[in-house]
Amino acid sequence: MDSELKEEIPVHEEFILCGGVETQVLKCGPWTDLFNDQSVKRPKLLIFIIPGNPGFSAFYVPFAKALYSLTNRRFPVWTISHAGHALAPKDKKILTTSEDSNAQEIKDIYGLHGQIEHKLAFLRTHVPKDMKLVLIGHSIGSYFTLQMLKRVPELPLMPPTLGAKK
Repeated sequence: MDSELKEEIPVHEEFILCGGVETQVLKCGPWTDLFNDQSVKRPKLLIFIIPGNPGFSAFYVPFAKALYSLTNRRFPVWTISHAGHALAPKDKKILTTSEDSNAQEIKDIYGLHGQIEHKLAFLRTHVPKDMKLVLIGHSIGSYFTLQMLKRVPELPLMPPTLGAKK
């Protein structure tokens, strides 16, 4: 039964240009564009997963689906690949935005500094500033998350009491 429920959860795959590099983003839930969704049902929180090495976002789909289910399908769960770790299939369109600062190349995008800037560039372009964030990092993704917080302390994080019971 549990596996049947997880199969019904929508996962949308996108390939975007971020920092001048193809990037895979897997979006769990019905929300694929948080900027243009002005409906009252637009979520106020995004759960954002940054993977460990080798940086394949598809590895985290079962985890993302479980998180989505455990939050009663109220919040989108997005997973981003590391820069250069996923290539779009030949028949898949690579998305860009008109005010995409991410189209600019990030110096040393494949190094630690560049990977951190890659994730920050994605958040700046694809997530509204008023959207609360829950950042989840696995392995090197945890390091990236900590460095992101040091570089941009004003990231709108959700307090760690999200699932706490009173």
